[in-house]
Amino acid sequence: MARPDAARPSRPRSTTPLADYLDRPAPGAGPDYLVVPRGLAEAMPLRWQQVFAGLLADLHDAYGHLDWPDYRVVPSRWELLRDLDEEQLAAAGYVADLDPEGRLEYRDATGRAVTDPAHHRALAPVEETLPRPGDEVPPPRPAPTL
Repeated sequence: MARPDAARPSRPRSTTPLADYLDRPAPGAGPDYLVVPRGLAEAMPLRWQQVFAGLLADLHDAYGHLDWPDYRVVPSRWELLRDLDEEQLAAAGYVADLDPEGRLEYRDATGRAVTDPAHHRALAPVEETLPRPGDEVPPPRPAPTL
């Protein structure tokens, strides 16, 4: 007897499943990097950690011979310029100062004035909001059924 799904034509599987997943909005994923918070990864169920550790080992075995730089990961968010303090502005490449009329003016790293600072967003450092290794982590929510 044929399985009920055997009559359905199979759809082709992607040859780039990781890129497909990471090209859509995903926490910790950007155009060039994928950041996995260690505290969350270590809080996942044992089987998940075993599989993930194996995948990382495969990645490092395959590309460990390349000259890897060290990375500095800074928790950041896209924030309005007007909501940033001086330190955050500097880290994002902006300065705020008073213009000759006494109005607050924002300039980018090249010295150009920001024309609409009330709506201009910059990627600025923020406090870490995710658990660190060893912190108590809420249980993961179940994955949706496929």
